[in-house]
Amino acid sequence: MAMALLDQIRSIFDGDPGVRKVADDPVLSAELLMLFRMILADGSVSESEMVAFRRICKEAFGIPETSIDSVIEYLNDFGYETNGSQAIALFRDLDVERRKLLAQHMAEIAKADSKLAENEVKLLRRTLDLLDISPVDVKPQE
Repeated sequence: MAMALLDQIRSIFDGDPGVRKVADDPVLSAELLMLFRMILADGSVSESEMVAFRRICKEAFGIPETSIDSVIEYLNDFGYETNGSQAIALFRDLDVERRKLLAQHMAEIAKADSKLAENEVKLLRRTLDLLDISPVDVKPQE
């Protein structure tokens, strides 16, 4: 109980740990921005897409559940400074597995609401081209 209180007090002075993690890692910030752009690609934000985004944040990136809303706010506040091309440019030099993971996460969000909109397909296709990833490589993780 006392440790939880100390953690809360520390987060007030140090900032949210999830936001710090994202802010300190330009590649992670870019990846989350691309995932957020996929959520917005069909013109609406569905609950199932947000559930998928939250799960990816937690499981793939270790962002605490309690930080995800603050991370989303951070992306909204500072994401305008990075366009999609700039975000993708950060991934070009990364190993192919990390690039595949981004594509897989984007596909997962696109499929989350059980309907693939044309703009989601276009965004995913353009991203795959820029990352030099084959659509065959975008298979669900097991």
